[in-house]
Amino acid sequence: MRVGAGRPRRRLAQVALLAGVLTGCSGAAEDDTKPTASASAAAEAGSESGTAVKSGGTLGPAGSACELPVTFDIAEDWEAEAIDAGAAKEKVADGADDSADPEESDLAEAIADAILYQGPVAAACEVDAKPAGNIGFLRIWTGKPGEDDPRAVLEAFLAAEDNTSKAKYREFDAGGVSGVEVKYLFTSKLLEETKEEAALAVTTKKGPVVIHLGGMDTEEHREMLPAYELAKRTLRIS
Repeated sequence: MRVGAGRPRRRLAQVALLAGVLTGCSGAAEDDTKPTASASAAAEAGSESGTAVKSGGTLGPAGSACELPVTFDIAEDWEAEAIDAGAAKEKVADGADDSADPEESDLAEAIADAILYQGPVAAACEVDAKPAGNIGFLRIWTGKPGEDDPRAVLEAFLAAEDNTSKAKYREFDAGGVSGVEVKYLFTSKLLEETKEEAALAVTTKKGPVVIHLGGMDTEEHREMLPAYELAKRTLRIS
């Protein structure tokens, strides 16, 4: 593919536009997550790592920041925002220059797909740890109803993410909800750095749900694990 003089600038503009897709381009309403009885009960619960984490409310029910096929508690001070993958992709397309080379449009679509979709699921919500002092997100992905079990969903989710290794799967049960989680390593070729990540999956009548925790690096990831464990421990099907 030939690269013209103006093409790198357009690519940078597209990448910059797409970089905001998971951090506010969905036009979601202001976070109105409210503490519930479940949140109060879990307020001082300890995590597997032995670190206590307070609940900041329940995510998933109608009227919460992200309406999902599941509900779970998010850590105190973490901020949730819904993502409409379809609308976000349309916004990227609308932002492209009408006179742009078709190859540029194809590139923008490919980047949007890579950001908004992973395997059988699409981005539906992200919970930002920055207000609580960490750099990272809990991201929630949802899919269409199907025949895959949670293990198959997670395997497809990881298969769609390049440069993963040492994946360890295990089943879990939380309040009658059965699922599968995986802990693995992700290697960034750009940063030449390997870090720990984790994800869990459950299936519902409305489709599969994946909750993923990344982080800027392994240290940040480990510091945020209590929030991930709180979500897993309080997970319920809506």
